[in-house]
Amino acid sequence: MKPVYVVLVVLFGVSVGIIRFRQFRARLRRRRGSEAGAQRAPAGRPDSPSVGGEVATAPAAAVPPGPHERTAVRRAADIGERFGDVGQIAMREVTERVRSRIFRVGTIIVLVAVALAIIIPELDKSSSRPTPQAVGVVGTVSPALEHLVAAAGKGDKDKVRFVTESSLARAQGALRAKKLAFAIVGGSEVLLWEPASLSSSPADPTLVDDAAEYLGVLQAYRTAGLTPAQAADIDNSKSAPVRTLQSGSGHSTHVVPVIGIILMFVMLSQYCTWTLIGVMQEKSSRVVEVLLATVRPLQLLAGKVLGIGLVALGQATLVVAFALLLAEGLGSDVLKGDQPLAVAALLLWLVLGYAFYCWLYAAAGSTAERQDQIQTLALPLSIPMLIGYVYSLTVASSGSPDTFFKVLAYLPPTAPFCMSVLVALGQATWWEFLASVLISIAGTVAMAVFAARIYRRAVLHTGGRVRLRELLARSGQR
Repeated sequence: MKPVYVVLVVLFGVSVGIIRFRQFRARLRRRRGSEAGAQRAPAGRPDSPSVGGEVATAPAAAVPPGPHERTAVRRAADIGERFGDVGQIAMREVTERVRSRIFRVGTIIVLVAVALAIIIPELDKSSSRPTPQAVGVVGTVSPALEHLVAAAGKGDKDKVRFVTESSLARAQGALRAKKLAFAIVGGSEVLLWEPASLSSSPADPTLVDDAAEYLGVLQAYRTAGLTPAQAADIDNSKSAPVRTLQSGSGHSTHVVPVIGIILMFVMLSQYCTWTLIGVMQEKSSRVVEVLLATVRPLQLLAGKVLGIGLVALGQATLVVAFALLLAEGLGSDVLKGDQPLAVAALLLWLVLGYAFYCWLYAAAGSTAERQDQIQTLALPLSIPMLIGYVYSLTVASSGSPDTFFKVLAYLPPTAPFCMSVLVALGQATWWEFLASVLISIAGTVAMAVFAARIYRRAVLHTGGRVRLRELLARSGQR
C-alpha cells in the first residue's frame, strides 16, 4: 500500500475517534442535565392537544423555560426580519456549526490529510534514485529521437539505455520477460507489454508519454516542410499510438479519485450525522415546539438542511482551493491533466450526495429522542453509503469498473461515489454524467417529499421512538 494511503487511513481513524469521543462527552452532559432537570421537574405533565393530527405531549406550564428555550424564543422572534423564515433558520445552523469545536478540528484534520497526500509523493520523487529504463529499438530510429528520449528520461529521473532488437518478435519476448520497459518500433510506435500505469509494469508512465509525444512531433517534421501549412501540421501533431500486448491485472494508481472518495465519505458522514443529531436534540429539548409556533415544519426542516449544506459546501470549497494552491506552489502533477475535471465532479457530487442523504437523516432524527436511538438509526442509514464508498475505493484503486459498478453510478444512493470514479477514470461521457445528475436530482426531490411528511408527523410525538410503520399506517388510515 502506498504511504499516502496509510496516512489517510490513519487520519481517518483519528478523526472518527475524535468525533465519537466528543459525541460521547456531549451525551454524558445531556444525560446529567436531564437527570438534574427530572429531579427539579414535577412528577406529571398534562398532555397537549393533538398537533397536525398527531398526539403530542406539551411541556408543563409550571416549569419555567430554561436558557436554551429562551434563546430559541428570541431567535424564533427574529425569524423573517432579514432573510425570511428558511433563511434565518439556515443562518442559525451555519452559526452553530461553524462555532463548534468539532467543525474546526475536523477541518484542520482534512486539510492536513490533503496536504500530506500532495507533499508525500513530491518528497518521494525528490529522494528517489534514477530508475533504469531499458528501451528497445526495432528498425531504424533517428539520433534526434534517441537524444530527445534520453533528455526526457533525465528530466524524469530515469536512466535510459537503448537496446537494439533484431525483430519485432524478439522485442515482444523481451517485453514479456520485463527485460525492456518499452520498445520503439520503426520510429512510429511505442510498444509495451502491459499499461505503464500498472504497478507491475517496469515502464515509467511519464517517460512513455514523453517518448510518444516526441515521436509524434518527429513524424510530423518528416511529413511537413517549412511552409506555414506544414508548420501548422506540426503544431497540431498528436502523440504516437501506444499499444499494449496484454491488458494486465495489476493495480494502477489513481490518486485523485481515491483521496476524493475518502474525503467525500468523511464529509457526508459528518454532515448527515449533524443533521440527525440536530433534529433529535431539538425534539428532545422541546425547542422544536417553540420554533414550530412561529414557522411551519417544512420551513424548519428546509432551513436546517440548507444551513448545514452551506457549511458543507464552504468546507469542501476550502479543501479544494487549498489542494489546488498547494499543488501549484509545489509544482505537483497530482492535479494536472484531466484531474481538475475529476475534482470539479467530486465537489458537485458532494453537494448532490448531501442533498439526497440529508433529508433521509433529518426524517430519521425526528423519530428519535435519545442518543442510543440515534446510534441504532445511523447504521442502517449508512449502509448504502458504505456500499458505494467501499466499492468505489476498490474500483478507483484498480481502474477497472465492471457493469454492476456502472449501474450503481445511476442510483442516487451510490451515484456520488461511483460516478465520481468513472469521471476520474475517463469512462463516463458527458451525457452519462448528465443523466446520472438528473436522476439524482429527481431522487432527491422524491426523498425530500417523503422526509417532510415523516418529519411533520413524528417531530412532535414524544414518549418514545416513533416507528416508521406506525407513521405509514396512520397515513394509510387517513
